[in-house]
Amino acid sequence: MKFTLSWLKRHLDTDASLEQISETLTAIGLEVEDITDRAAEFAAFKVASVEKAEKHPDADKLQVCTVRTADHGILQVVCGAPNAKAGMKAIFAPDGAYIPGLDVTLKKTKIRGIESNGMLVSEKEMRLSDEHKGIIELDDSFEVGTPMAEIFGLDDPVIEIALTPNRADCAGVYGIARDLAAAGLGTLKPVDAALIKGTFTSEIDVQIDDAEGCKLFLGRQIKGVKNGPSPEWLQKQLKAVGLRPISALVDITNFITHDHARPLHAYDADKLKGDIRVGAAKGGEKLDALNDKSYELVPGAVTINDDSGVIGLGGIVGGASTGCDEGTTNVFLEVAYFKPERIARTGRDQGVESDARYRFERGVDPAFLPEAMELFTAMVLEICGGEASDVVIAGAEPEWKREIEYDPAYCAQLSGIDVPVERQHEILCALGFVVEGKTVRPPSWRGDVFGKADIVEEIVRIVGLDNLPVLSVEGPAIPTPAETVLGAAMRKSRAALIARGLHECVTWSFLGREDAQAFGANDNQITALTLQNPISSEMDVMRPSILPNLIAAAARNEARGFGDAALCEIGPVFAGVKPGDQAMVAAGIRTGANGLRHWASDQSARAVDIYDAKADAIAALEACGAPGVNAQITTDAPGYYHPGRSGVLRLGKNVLATFGEIHPAVLDEMGIKFPVVGFEVMLDNIPQAKNKGTEKPMLALEPLQPLRRDFAFLLDADVKAADLIRTAQAADKALITDTQIFDIYTGEGVEDGKKSVALSITIQPKGESLTDKDLDALMQKVIDIVAQKCGGVLRG
Repeated sequence: MKFTLSWLKRHLDTDASLEQISETLTAIGLEVEDITDRAAEFAAFKVASVEKAEKHPDADKLQVCTVRTADHGILQVVCGAPNAKAGMKAIFAPDGAYIPGLDVTLKKTKIRGIESNGMLVSEKEMRLSDEHKGIIELDDSFEVGTPMAEIFGLDDPVIEIALTPNRADCAGVYGIARDLAAAGLGTLKPVDAALIKGTFTSEIDVQIDDAEGCKLFLGRQIKGVKNGPSPEWLQKQLKAVGLRPISALVDITNFITHDHARPLHAYDADKLKGDIRVGAAKGGEKLDALNDKSYELVPGAVTINDDSGVIGLGGIVGGASTGCDEGTTNVFLEVAYFKPERIARTGRDQGVESDARYRFERGVDPAFLPEAMELFTAMVLEICGGEASDVVIAGAEPEWKREIEYDPAYCAQLSGIDVPVERQHEILCALGFVVEGKTVRPPSWRGDVFGKADIVEEIVRIVGLDNLPVLSVEGPAIPTPAETVLGAAMRKSRAALIARGLHECVTWSFLGREDAQAFGANDNQITALTLQNPISSEMDVMRPSILPNLIAAAARNEARGFGDAALCEIGPVFAGVKPGDQAMVAAGIRTGANGLRHWASDQSARAVDIYDAKADAIAALEACGAPGVNAQITTDAPGYYHPGRSGVLRLGKNVLATFGEIHPAVLDEMGIKFPVVGFEVMLDNIPQAKNKGTEKPMLALEPLQPLRRDFAFLLDADVKAADLIRTAQAADKALITDTQIFDIYTGEGVEDGKKSVALSITIQPKGESLTDKDLDALMQKVIDIVAQKCGGVLRG
């Protein structure tokens, strides 16, 4: 939101300096982003008098001017402007001055052998206009040394503030002035919206067919207007905030939009076909808009119509067919209230950005319409002339009044700042609130105030957070920070995944409907998880899984030449149909290769696979104290995983993690052209450790050397490797410390339906060496238990 200092002072009677205003704006929550002091930028440029202008001896189109300046005395300037002449006054730029239109800094030089000091400038060179046929020629009344900024109205600083979405009232200069007055920086001037009595009945009527989208519509016809250029003061104000003056009628609507946060519209009454009707688009209608673009309307858009069809998108942009131009003599004014949600959705779906949409979707003042119509009418009559009709009213003022029970003692309780009751009352009244005992009624322009905490916020921001009392945190005993079990799991899993080389991401907590369905959400969940006011039509559902967002991030990296992605995120997923049905998940994906190629090894970089995802999941589980390697593995992973290349880590019915390759069909639907492996660790499902302490047992090293023995078993092809490992280790859990599969063979010598699995076990003697007899007995136990539980036969 931009405004000039003079514009602010139209509504705020204050002697405060620019610095004081800037500091106060930021202190009350209207953060100042930038202040452009154009007078400082043009300080070097001042009025000078051309005493003599003689022809250059070596150039037909150049003149050698003798120039009298206020700060540099009499100087010689070589000038090529055809209008340079003795006796004129012009704008002089001295050596060292920066010329914005040329992007050069002046220095003393010789032009065709004649010394030139500085420059006489044109409007184009100063970026005042496109005029460049000659230098700026000033009226003789200006004294030598008068700053150029003063002459051209460039001595008015421009302030830019950052608005939070809830402060729609400060999308107008008057609302900003109101806040500054409440903060004690001056007196707010009342709005002069005197009633203008119409002299005839409007020939154009208004009908509302979409009462949900448009609650109230005020219209007024004005005959006999002259739509020429707007006054200089109005053009300067609009130019200062980056708006291009177009015509008086259009400039008036833009001015009131920025002055009072109240978008308006003016129709050329002679171009209207019949009365105005406000309706809802069915979808497919065409509109040629005033922004020189054409739109095919989406269903549900609030439309302004006449007998010819759609002539505008309500609250967003008008249509070219009824726009005002220099030939407009009869005009119909519009002041309406549109539902913010409808405007936001339509603007987003149609891809239209406008000052009107910016304010309507945040919520304009629903009670200001009559005053806005009088302001609108008064400016049109003053600048364009004409005769006004009675006001046409369709609909009724939307309900906005509400009462909040508020105890002044709650301010200190919530904020820590003890503000006297009288001061609280004074602040609230200055901001437009009505206070009666312990009941507070917010004003119509503050649609964001609903509870007593909001009232405390209003009081505290005006008092200033700088006044928050400073308290020492020192004390006899500072309690140890309490960390929840889930919080610890999040921290530990994050550290484990980062240690494995994954990069942590923070993605949106929502995604598109198609992605939600592809990653496990059914119709009931989709309905429950759909956002009422999404930030984008492609992100309208709360995410049932983190994986789609990580895959999309990997795709963006791939498109920019970073193909080997290793991404993770620890955050919530929303898989239930009731509020609060969410779970905390540590998820991650890998794509491309698992490392960089290296000259010393052909195997230095291989494609990532299911086992990388499994190892990531196990690492996260074990970091949280859950069984990883020893967890049961099943193949019932969700449908978005590859059915033959995925798995589930579980403890009985308790699912700890899922992992595997993402299903190729799912990737194809997402437009992903490369394989992806992923995992999801359900942090809420990790059982709490039985040991409540934080100490770990000391490392005990056995003095005896471990032994290794290898086996080769002939098994049915459907026997799972994990079952074989678990079974072999169960032969003697005290002595067998590790079990690994190092080969699987099928082919010649192995009958169909069978496989040969080579198994290595590590035996760690405890206390005393094992004899050959002890080892033989242990190996036989392994052979027997594998035969009994897995049907394995030792190969000869």
